[in-house]
Amino acid sequence: MSEFSRSKEKGKIKNQIYWMVILAIGLFLIGIALIIVMRKPKTDNILLTTTPNEVNFPAPEITLIDLNSKSVSLNNYPKAIILVNNWATWCPPCKAEMPTLQQYFQKHYKQGFVIIAIESGESINEVTKFVQEYSITFPVWIDLKGLALEKFNNWDLPSSYVIDRSGIVRLSWTGPINMQMLEKYVTPLLEQ
Repeated sequence: MSEFSRSKEKGKIKNQIYWMVILAIGLFLIGIALIIVMRKPKTDNILLTTTPNEVNFPAPEITLIDLNSKSVSLNNYPKAIILVNNWATWCPPCKAEMPTLQQYFQKHYKQGFVIIAIESGESINEVTKFVQEYSITFPVWIDLKGLALEKFNNWDLPSSYVIDRSGIVRLSWTGPINMQMLEKYVTPLLEQ
């Protein structure tokens, strides 16, 4: 092989290595860009929420069991403002809104406000563990057959309904609730 041929061959190899390095750097930069774009932003205690729908229908009759296996009903809370929250222990948005619901309950229960958290499908033992882990102090009911979801005709979780003191459902949410929405829409009902 002549010197010219060897030099030409070395040039081809250098050229191929050069383009492979350029390609590798390009792919690396594309990967970094995808990671940045795909990464979820930190929300630091900000829970994305939906705005409630204003509704007007009588609260359905719901009788279930609580964590002590006692029969409970919405009728047990006459003249209270009730927020019924259909949720599940395995549901990420449900878990995310629980601290907010607990905080709002603590702030307003003396005004005749109660949250009834109706867990859809898990056993009393599973739900009790969840309640202890999240330090929930409002009533939690067990709904193994999805009765509350059926009565409200909404199988999405979480879903919430605010019942006024006369037993009329006034607000409905599908999706998580944040403190701003609770204060804006539920607090005025407490002040009536």
